[in-house]
Amino acid sequence: IAFIILLAWLFASIATFRHPGKGSVPLKGWRRRMIQTTLTYLTRTLFFVMGFQVKVKGKIASLLEAPIFVAAPHSSFFDAIISALTGMPSIVSRAENLSTPVFGTILSSLQPVSVSRQDPDSRKNTVIEITKRALSRGQWPQILIFPEGTCTNRSCLITFKQGAFVPQVPVQPVLLRYPNKLVKLCVMTLCQLFTRVEVEFLPVHVPTEEEKNDPFLFANRVRQTMATALNVPVTDHTFEDCRLMISAGQLTLPMEAGLVEFTKISKKLNLKWNNVREQLDTFAAIASASKGGRIGIEEFAEYLKLPISDVLRELFLLFDRNGDGTIDFREYVIGLSILCNPANTEETIRMAFKLFDMDEDGTITENEFACIIQSALGVPELDVSMLFKEIDADETGKLSYDEFKDFALKHPEYAKLFTTYLELQRYQLDMLEEDDSESPEVKHSLVRKTTIPVTETPTARNKVCPEGNEEDNLSTSDKKDD
Repeated sequence: IAFIILLAWLFASIATFRHPGKGSVPLKGWRRRMIQTTLTYLTRTLFFVMGFQVKVKGKIASLLEAPIFVAAPHSSFFDAIISALTGMPSIVSRAENLSTPVFGTILSSLQPVSVSRQDPDSRKNTVIEITKRALSRGQWPQILIFPEGTCTNRSCLITFKQGAFVPQVPVQPVLLRYPNKLVKLCVMTLCQLFTRVEVEFLPVHVPTEEEKNDPFLFANRVRQTMATALNVPVTDHTFEDCRLMISAGQLTLPMEAGLVEFTKISKKLNLKWNNVREQLDTFAAIASASKGGRIGIEEFAEYLKLPISDVLRELFLLFDRNGDGTIDFREYVIGLSILCNPANTEETIRMAFKLFDMDEDGTITENEFACIIQSALGVPELDVSMLFKEIDADETGKLSYDEFKDFALKHPEYAKLFTTYLELQRYQLDMLEEDDSESPEVKHSLVRKTTIPVTETPTARNKVCPEGNEEDNLSTSDKKDD
């Protein structure tokens, strides 16, 4: 095996010797023929020596018929057998692999489309490069792409990346089957006398006009065709879900907690990977005291440093989409995106700050903060000192706008509480202004949220803190109407 690999390295070195462009110019003439002939033969020999028995079904499409091969399911580096069967096409590979001794030279001779995970524009540049090669009309070799973007256990087909389908060119689906059961670890595979591999080339899929205009639709239809032929289901999970699963395990959460169908919800909610990864840290901090990686009402209240009240239960139910009494990570992400983040705008934060700043001096005292929180939650005797100290970063006993804004952006869970309270105040003011029969004193005071009076509280100049006036108290039926 080592001799075959070194021989492949030698031919790859000769073919790429003094070749200009370093991957930006296609190999032509004798260089390309040498790679196709020698590496194809050596790769087939290598797999034969390792005990692989390859069975091929279907017809391999030419470069003009299908510039791109899409292969699935992707489960190990043994899947590279497809390269030997298709004339050593270009592949998509990590940029770091090109610097690997020996293997890097062999890989470079295939002129891969390199992907750098450190470059934020790498994904966009990769799609541009794939499109350029697919539309080159034969100047570049065919491209072999594993659209799942990661290895799986072959029990289903996960979401296909759209890179292979953006160029709007015909693609040939390629199926991989391993009838042997022990093809999970390299050592276990090589310990077998032989390993059967079935490679099936399905008919070329020519995109319709609708599919050309929608790469996501194009990818899904090709995936469904392949899943039907393989007789396996499809799932909306992606490589990003695998990364979240690993991160969840590192945070002592059950690994399945990271399964959120990232691509599906990110497309609908315009989510970014880094933001979701940060939310996983917060979720882990909340769920650390619970079992099973889910948040109950108790953990939710403890994280918010608030008591369990009717208002908090209503907020919890907005997150708990399936109504099972707990919040998993997927529900948490969706809840933040739909309920909290849209409400957590600069304008809303500024309005909330003015709401708390009752004496309009540009800062919020603990008494002012407690007044609104107690009224919003309907708990007059609530102790908010711990929550206040967490927001008071400089420990001055007063909250500046910057401190308040920084806390609001880092803890969007509170946004829905405050915006709901703001809407209630607006509603009550509108109702009072429309009621011409009310006295001027009533019109300039807010309706109390609870029937329990809050005593010894100064009247706010911005009229947002409920006054301790018994005439303003609502009956039980009035509260239900509100």
